[in-house]
Amino acid sequence: MRVCAAPPFTTPCAGSSDERWRPHDLLRLRRLAAFDGEPAWVRDAFERAPYAVVRRALASQDIVAIGVRGAQRSQRYGTWAASADIVEALAPEALAHDEPLAGRAVLPAFAALAALRRQASALNGFVWGPTGGAGFELATQTKAVSESSDLDLLIRTPERLSRESAADLLDQLDTLARQTGIRIDAQLETPAGGVALAEWAAGKSRVMARHASGPQLLADPWTAVQPTGV
Repeated sequence: MRVCAAPPFTTPCAGSSDERWRPHDLLRLRRLAAFDGEPAWVRDAFERAPYAVVRRALASQDIVAIGVRGAQRSQRYGTWAASADIVEALAPEALAHDEPLAGRAVLPAFAALAALRRQASALNGFVWGPTGGAGFELATQTKAVSESSDLDLLIRTPERLSRESAADLLDQLDTLARQTGIRIDAQLETPAGGVALAEWAAGKSRVMARHASGPQLLADPWTAVQPTGV
C-alpha cells in the first residue's frame, strides 16, 4: 500500500488474523472508518464502490486489515475495518466465471481470463480466481481495468506443488500472456502465505512467502512452521 493508516489497537494486541477473511477477498462494507492522514480521494472512491480488499497484516479481534482502491494506479490506501461493518465477502475463486460489464470483455485482461476458462488444461484441478483490477471490476461492476492492465491471479495450493508442475503452469500462462499482449502475474496461496508462481517455478533455493506476520524467505512454504499465535 502506498499509504497506510495507523492501527486502531496497540501492537501487543495484534496477535492473529481472522480466518473468516482471507487475503485478496473483496469485502463489501456498510461504512468505512476515517483515520488521521486519510488521502483526499478515499471518500469518493468508497462512495463509488463500497468495497475493500483484505490485506496481509495482523490485526486485533474484530478488526480486519483492508486496502481501498482509487481510480488511479497510485491511489492505494491501507486501513482497517470492523468485522461488524462487513456486509459480504467475495473470494477470488467466486469471480472466476463472472462476466465483465457490457463492452469490456475485449480488454486484454478480461480476454485472457476468458481464455483461461476455456483452456481447462492450464488451471485444471486448481481453485483459482482473479485479483487486482480484474477481480475488483468483476466484484463491484465499477471500471478498474485498462488496455494495459495486468491479469493478477490467485491459485490456492494447500498441498505442495512440485517445481515441475509449477514450471509447466507458468509456461502455459506465459504463452497465454504473449497471445493476449499482457502480463499475467500468478500467486500461489500456500500455508506459509503468498508465493509468486514464477519464483517457485524458477527453482530458487528460497522463495519469498508473504504472510500476515511479515515476509519470510523459505525453502519450502508447505513445511514452514508459522510463528506462534498466527
